Amino acid sequence: MTSTSTSTSQRASREIDGKGRTVRDLLAARKYSIDYYQREYKWQKEQVDELLKDLADKFLESYDAGDERRVVAEYGHYFLGSVIISDKDGRKYVIDGQQRLTTLTLLLIFLHHQLQDDEQKGQIADLIFSQKYGQRSFNLDVEERTPCMDALYAGTDFVPSDPPESVTNILSRYSDIDELFPAELRGPPLPYFVDWLIENVHLVEITAYSDGDAYTIFETMNDRGLSLKPVDMLKGYLLTNITDPDRRTRASRVWKERVASLLDVGKDEDADAFKAWLRSQYADTIRERKRGAQPRDFDLIATEFHRWVRDHEERLGLNSSTAFAQFIEHNFAYFSQWYARLRRAAALPTLGLECVHYNAQHNFTLQYPLLLAPLRLEDDEATALRKIRVVATYIDILIHRRIWNWRATDYSTMQYAMFVVMRDIRGKSAAELAEFLNARLQDDPETFASNERFRLHGMNGRQIHRLLARMTDYVATKSGQASRYSEYALRGRKGYEVEHVWANHAERHVDEFSHPSDFQEYRNRLGGLLLLPKSFNASYGDMAYGTKREHYLTQNLLAQTMHEGAYDHNPGLRRFIDESGLPFRAHAEFKRADLDARQKLYLRLAERIWNPERLAVEAAS
Repeated sequence: MTSTSTSTSQRASREIDGKGRTVRDLLAARKYSIDYYQREYKWQKEQVDELLKDLADKFLESYDAGDERRVVAEYGHYFLGSVIISDKDGRKYVIDGQQRLTTLTLLLIFLHHQLQDDEQKGQIADLIFSQKYGQRSFNLDVEERTPCMDALYAGTDFVPSDPPESVTNILSRYSDIDELFPAELRGPPLPYFVDWLIENVHLVEITAYSDGDAYTIFETMNDRGLSLKPVDMLKGYLLTNITDPDRRTRASRVWKERVASLLDVGKDEDADAFKAWLRSQYADTIRERKRGAQPRDFDLIATEFHRWVRDHEERLGLNSSTAFAQFIEHNFAYFSQWYARLRRAAALPTLGLECVHYNAQHNFTLQYPLLLAPLRLEDDEATALRKIRVVATYIDILIHRRIWNWRATDYSTMQYAMFVVMRDIRGKSAAELAEFLNARLQDDPETFASNERFRLHGMNGRQIHRLLARMTDYVATKSGQASRYSEYALRGRKGYEVEHVWANHAERHVDEFSHPSDFQEYRNRLGGLLLLPKSFNASYGDMAYGTKREHYLTQNLLAQTMHEGAYDHNPGLRRFIDESGLPFRAHAEFKRADLDARQKLYLRLAERIWNPERLAVEAAS
């Protein structure tokens, strides 16, 4: 009786328990469940991207390549948020925070696959699952997700027939982590980052011992507290400084209409629009990438733009009631309209703004402040569109040159260089933009010709897919066919995938390759790749070239050009070849020399698609 009484007394004395925990503290040898009535896992790519950027930025503030691992203990700390738990008879149910916990688990699984050190891999594994009697159970234990999580941890394919929403999103977000994980964290910094993540990243675990108490906490934090977002705080600051009641009412109406329009584009797009606009027009400084460096304009706008505006009244010309009203009615209205338009063009191909969509598919979120930077309030639509097309084309060319030369295009790597471009192109005319950006491309020593051995490797599969989609579509449209880019760019069971012309059989090529590794390197070169429906690759991918080439005639025009039949009765293709001078030819067999010829064709094709002369064309259009 004494034991039971003591336990009850202890529980009553701590109905609500709040404790700060590291990632290790939160996940090591602990189990969390999610009740059936809880919402699905709903995070999207943008939330994963933001989390990875925030973690990378905070870690890189402290990291130095010369540090010993033990120095990570002295690195800066990062607060990831709170988790609200209902403890029912010792079993922990997540009331709020499952989105973060699920994403954190996916990130840990990804890191486990990247690490080389077995001891560190073991430490990570303990945070992902525990094992008892040969049975693995995940620390975030949701039965319907277990097969999917098992497959991700094992690194095997998982293709469910009718998956729940959470499973679909888990698979997609894991793929996003693989794609978006910053290049600056890969390689030597990775073990340091993993140490920092599990020891220096903190959450607050708030535990209640009844669902009622847990939901009261949740409601208090999310509803009753009414914690204002930066957009709301900026609105209050600006409107308060408009002294004319009629003008304030008009400005408030403009604000409400524009914010509603942005939120129609997507969640948090109102805040993202402010960040893009303010960076594009006003950010003159950026934090140096070294330990101890302080955040500057570019960085502060990203985290606290409402405070940044308040602290820079004079610089923004906010010196009168009229100026505050115009800042909303003219500046915000103008730039928010263009931002919303660009975000819609990023989601769906839009005539004249196709490059905005292409750049977005490479997750190049830095493009938005760049595209807004040269715009002026007095620019009419035609002028603004010319400027946007020039800048979007520059980004398109830059991204593909870097991909071709195995250079990273992630946010952290590109941030400083793109800040400099953004700052230097403000207010320029379309013609000035074309001249300035063309000069930057001409000064870049890395072109397509810099890497004649460009090939597929373990980390660039998605990039190769999109590049081939562009090339495939370009050949078709220049030959008079309708664009099918969106179809080609689609991945997955109903989409397309990269096809190797040579099947994975080194023994078929021993006459030209003495070692399988030499064969594999050549097999993965771009000239030996096509983009074909996944169903085709599953049926014909293992066949010898002589058999497959007959089937290529039923596929896209770029694949058809492997066969002489593609050139018969196809005046559009022949006209395109004559005008472009590109070295297309059929290949009755596909030996090493044939792959070399195809590699040169693709290189010439890339130089034509991503030609800097396009900048002047867009400026004049």
